[in-house]
Amino acid sequence: MRPILLQGHERSLTQIKYNREGDLLFTCSKDHVINVWYSHNGERLGTYEGHNGTVWSADVDSKSEFLVTGCADNTMKLWEVSTGKCVYTWEFDTAVRRVAFSEDDKQIVQITEQRMGFQGAIRVFNVNRQDPTKQSAQPVYEFNPIGSKVTVIAFAKDSNTIVTGHESGKLALWDVRKGEEIITKERAHNDYITDLQFSPDRSYLITSSKDKSAKLHETKNLSTMKTYPTETPLNSAAIAPLRPYILLGGGQEAMSVTTTSMRQGKFETRFWHKVFEEEVGRVKGHFGPVNTIAIHPSGRSYASGGEDGFVRVHHFDESYFRSRPYGDLGEVED
Repeated sequence: MRPILLQGHERSLTQIKYNREGDLLFTCSKDHVINVWYSHNGERLGTYEGHNGTVWSADVDSKSEFLVTGCADNTMKLWEVSTGKCVYTWEFDTAVRRVAFSEDDKQIVQITEQRMGFQGAIRVFNVNRQDPTKQSAQPVYEFNPIGSKVTVIAFAKDSNTIVTGHESGKLALWDVRKGEEIITKERAHNDYITDLQFSPDRSYLITSSKDKSAKLHETKNLSTMKTYPTETPLNSAAIAPLRPYILLGGGQEAMSVTTTSMRQGKFETRFWHKVFEEEVGRVKGHFGPVNTIAIHPSGRSYASGGEDGFVRVHHFDESYFRSRPYGDLGEVED
């Protein structure tokens, strides 16, 4: 499994995202730019320039028409994917930490940081797809979560409910219309939740945390179904379609890294069996913590973005699809 190395960022990666078809890979980092690549060969298609700070988050709609980005320059921008043109900019009082489209592409949810006397806020905006330059500057819904800071966010099954992960390790399901928590799991994790990704049908989700574990939760009641404990803080976790695997990435903070971390395999991408909760393999590569992982929608390849500024795209070998580490479990052949 030879990786394709994508060298288009000068600083560490913050989030990477495939589009619905999986032919494009969007990468954002601390160097102010968002890049888009062909995922099959790693050719850079273009860049989206206009932000003046770390781009914390990006999401692309299901038709690959629009890209939304959240940045430390206190703005959220909407871009035309095909032209690279910024069509609208929303401005806020603090940094935008996470952005996400709803399933039907009609809304965007985002979180802004709690800082400088401003409360952290969750906002939902309607997207005007007919005339993208005329967006409403005011959110449809806006509320301030009390208590622990929100770190990750995404729409749940429909655009009326969202799931949030918090600094304290709390996981919550919200009713957007009322701005109220429907279900709260205070101790879903014991530390900062770093990533949250849904299964293709959004019936369950995975969270990764600095408490060195990742967990699989049911969307409707946030009950923990599976736990994947590791020996290093995790920054990202993703669910593989086609095969029963979970991919985890992490590593110590850059400031506490020692020379032994590389040798001990702290910066590898780990593959865990989704059902049996056992580690089945690791992939080496990055020279620093893995910050973000995304899996191709077809399940045939995955990409990881690291603190080292590189994105590595791996296309799985045939052996990955044939391997049966636990014998024949009646798994569906592709």
